[in-house]
Amino acid sequence: MSPLNNLINEVEAIKAQLKDHALYANLDQINDLHTFMEEHIFAVWDFMSLLKALQNHITCTSVPWRPNNSPTLARFINEIVLGEETDENELGEVKSHFEMYLDAMEQINASTKGIHAFLDQLQESNSLENAISNAHVSDVAAEFMRFTFSVIETGKPHLIASAFTFGREDLIPDMFIGMVKHLSSSAKVDCSKLIYYLERHIELDGDEHGPLSLQLVQELCGDDEIKWQEATETAKQAMQTRINLWNGINKMITTSKKPCTS
Repeated sequence: MSPLNNLINEVEAIKAQLKDHALYANLDQINDLHTFMEEHIFAVWDFMSLLKALQNHITCTSVPWRPNNSPTLARFINEIVLGEETDENELGEVKSHFEMYLDAMEQINASTKGIHAFLDQLQESNSLENAISNAHVSDVAAEFMRFTFSVIETGKPHLIASAFTFGREDLIPDMFIGMVKHLSSSAKVDCSKLIYYLERHIELDGDEHGPLSLQLVQELCGDDEIKWQEATETAKQAMQTRINLWNGINKMITTSKKPCTS
């Protein structure tokens, strides 16, 4: 069995936990979706830093330009950046997926104050920790971002690629598209922007980004057993960190559903 297939098998049990997480069954009211999106937006944001870290390592983003040793990987990363940072929304407007997610939040009246406060603080201090503290980011969202940046700070492309491939957006669209359509119908709320966002991810991740992400990990690890071991451990940690985020959001939602007692 190839090292890549070994890695995929190693994370299968954790992936199953994500697919069957209790959070999904509790997202049955529009207020629940508000809570979810208001926390998940931080993961949508820090995905771009993970992607940009890969771009910095695999392509030349400095001047003077230097030719790349792996044009195939460089093209893949640049295509991902094109799709994530400058995609087209349902109206044909050029927007990042982060901006599209914000638009979807605003359409269903989810609050964007938390993420905007965080970005304002980040702009002011250029410090993740200061922004988390000053914007009063929840513990669950803060821990998720801290893990992402701890991987970035290793400076090891194979670890960043592993977190990118196994811990990110491909885990979400298939699980949420049916739920959102149901909410849109039952609650008579227009979720068209969120549905478009999810369908766009299904299209990109299934047809293009998913297979290429696996190729990225394979090429960066090569025949190095230590790199494969490190990539496997990072993949497990990334997926466990996602479970922790889901656990935290689920706790917020279930707590809010409990009736008040006198």
